[in-house]
Amino acid sequence: MATDSRIAAFFDLDNTIVPGPAIEYRYFRLLWRQGLAGPMDLVRSAAVLLRNIPPLSFDPLRRFKAYLAEKPSAAVEASIQNFFWEHVCPRISEQARKAIEEHRAQGHRLILLTGSPEFIVAPLATYLKIDQVVAGRLEKTGDTFTGRMIEPYPYRHGKRQAAERLAAEQNLDLAASYMYGDSPGDLPIMEAVGHPRVVNPIRGMRRIARQRGWPILRWE
Repeated sequence: MATDSRIAAFFDLDNTIVPGPAIEYRYFRLLWRQGLAGPMDLVRSAAVLLRNIPPLSFDPLRRFKAYLAEKPSAAVEASIQNFFWEHVCPRISEQARKAIEEHRAQGHRLILLTGSPEFIVAPLATYLKIDQVVAGRLEKTGDTFTGRMIEPYPYRHGKRQAAERLAAEQNLDLAASYMYGDSPGDLPIMEAVGHPRVVNPIRGMRRIARQRGWPILRWE
């Protein structure tokens, strides 16, 4: 049996630790109010979607942040700390806090695994004292975002690949580890760990969890 130090607890962010819509959407609205995002960014986003139809999927917008393209990184990131305290911290699930502390007490390695941009999730990870963060990394040209996410991107199979890489590097036992997630984007890594936990299921995950006998949790 694996020792506690070899067990990881992986946590998704959006609609898991922080229930409800993705925190990135709220940050986009903040940038809009500040004049750093505008109607042209919506046009660019729509164009990205249309270029990739069929099928209709938001995955292209996860890998190319049109609203950040050609924006100075310093200006975009300037409000992130205030944004966290005002819009993210009050929404953190109490059940998520409890689960994190239970894993910490058992000596498990706490890993935040999300496709959300790293600069947006970093304050939350620091606040919750997460051991390690694997998040989306934005490409830059000089001090300007290109909008493209750097590969490997931690979403769908990218999440599983990230977990397998960490397991190899840190001698983690995935068969004894946990994954908390809400959507099909988390399914590949849930299939790789011994203890998947479906939180606030969306897009068919409730049905999948029931078929496979996985626990379904409601975090508010």
